[in-house]
Amino acid sequence: MTKDTTILLIGHGSRGREGNKETINFAAQWRERHPEWRIEVCFIEHAEVLLDEGLDRAARNAKKVLAIPFILNAAGHVKMELPHALAEARQRHPEVEFLVTRHLGMGREILAVLQGQLDQQIKAMSVPDPMTTGVILLGRGSSDAGANGELAKMARWIFEDNDHELVDLAFTGVTWPRLETVVQRQVKLGMMQIAIVPVYLFTGVLIERIKEQVARLQNQYPQVSFALGTHFGFDKGIFDLLDSKVNGDIEEGGMLECDGCKYREAAEEEHLHDHSHTAIGGGGCAHGHDHQHEHGHSHAHGCSHKHD
Repeated sequence: MTKDTTILLIGHGSRGREGNKETINFAAQWRERHPEWRIEVCFIEHAEVLLDEGLDRAARNAKKVLAIPFILNAAGHVKMELPHALAEARQRHPEVEFLVTRHLGMGREILAVLQGQLDQQIKAMSVPDPMTTGVILLGRGSSDAGANGELAKMARWIFEDNDHELVDLAFTGVTWPRLETVVQRQVKLGMMQIAIVPVYLFTGVLIERIKEQVARLQNQYPQVSFALGTHFGFDKGIFDLLDSKVNGDIEEGGMLECDGCKYREAAEEEHLHDHSHTAIGGGGCAHGHDHQHEHGHSHAHGCSHKHD
């Protein structure tokens, strides 16, 4: 990492001030690990410093900007808004090279963090029988099926690596099932303990809502022991994952999977902001726009594009 490179940490942004403060505090701790690095922070929404300003700040006195989407799952913000902001920043600062890593994602690094969270909850319940202890991964929820599918992969991996009879997935909003429904199912299937693992980096309005939900569920099912985890943005594994991205995990050409995609750009012109994009095989892609459109079509160049 050269002195003329700025690392821009791009958070989602939270309606609750504490969530954004934690992201800023994370960046401060990351700087302490790497005092020779120039690290800036901005947010996609619900914050004072948003994408355009963040990219402009990062470009000052820099020859290169390395943007890191500090987000677990790639949905519309990462696939639409970030590539658009990067394209405009490149026009505003033609002398600066803008590179971008992929978002944090749902890989083995995040699995290790989630497993650590689960292990702590199981210990807090005095290590009960896994066959009567259900696990629920609780995500934010998205209109992007690919983002939800990434979390489903984590649930499967947790199941494969442990002895729990049930490992389920629930969401706090947008999509289904919700936490109450999954808890009801696990209780009906005989679970005596339930470990709930929130898949969140930092605190916020939804973290507080989850605590209230679990308190109500404990009253509803007094015979069941509940253990609730918390957000994990300050876990050492997150710092290590970001270090690996800075040290070489950059997509060829410095592009996100939707950065430079002509179908994304066409969607922007039509003001379609809900963008689903999943890489297929050798560079092909699939798009789904969850908005009304009068026609459907496919393209013979290895990329399918669907308008619902």
